[in-house]
Amino acid sequence: MTFSNIILAIGPWQIGIIVLVVLLLFGGKKIPELMRGLGSGIKEFKDASKEDEQLDENKKD
Repeated sequence: MTFSNIILAIGPWQIGIIVLVVLLLFGGKKIPELMRGLGSGIKEFKDASKEDEQLDENKKD
């Protein structure tokens, strides 16, 4: 079984179980904080990739 088949095999029950486990591990108060951190990390990654694209365009000119 390949990785893509495993991803496709995840159904609504499995997602519910994963969410329940995350809630039990971190608690309801920590989830928003974790999501904020994840969001800021994604934003920083996008900003860094845009900077790399701009540097590549400047080198070509």
